[in-house]
Amino acid sequence: MKDILAREEVVIVLDFLPNGYPFDSRPMHQKSAIVQAMGKNYFTLLELVPKKDVFLQPNEEVYVGEGKREQIHHIIGKLEVEKLTETAKVNMHEIIKKIVEKDQSRFINFFNKAGPINTRRHQIELLPGIGKKHMWEILEARKEKEFENFDDIKKRVKLMPDPEKLIIKRILSELNNEDKYRIFVGT
Repeated sequence: MKDILAREEVVIVLDFLPNGYPFDSRPMHQKSAIVQAMGKNYFTLLELVPKKDVFLQPNEEVYVGEGKREQIHHIIGKLEVEKLTETAKVNMHEIIKKIVEKDQSRFINFFNKAGPINTRRHQIELLPGIGKKHMWEILEARKEKEFENFDDIKKRVKLMPDPEKLIIKRILSELNNEDKYRIFVGT
């Protein structure tokens, strides 16, 4: 579980608002462009201000780390899911799916290394649709041999729902603060 303050180096643009938020009642000359983005490593939702004359596209990767930023002027702060634009919400689902597909080994590692939270609950049970029975099947299967990919999990664990979809659902529930535990989303 993540205890450290998660710092993102690279974010993926969810939405770009060149004229700021439409509900911002300030005069146009006082508004700044806004970028809503999601971190690649910890899925942190961030609100950013781009540099002057920088236009960004959804799905574009942008550096926001400690070094020199080419496109971002400053980070306003973390964003709650409720503050995302409709465009950002739609893009968020697709981006999470792409990250899970592209970085499959990171999520397979969770199935291979997850441990107990306490004497009554296991990290694997935090995945939507996974109860004690599936958890024990997963633990037994990984004792024989570590999982190699999502297809390997589906083959070796009977009646296993789609593990990729479970990971995506869990990330979304963590972003919506539906549970106090964090597996994939930074704090």
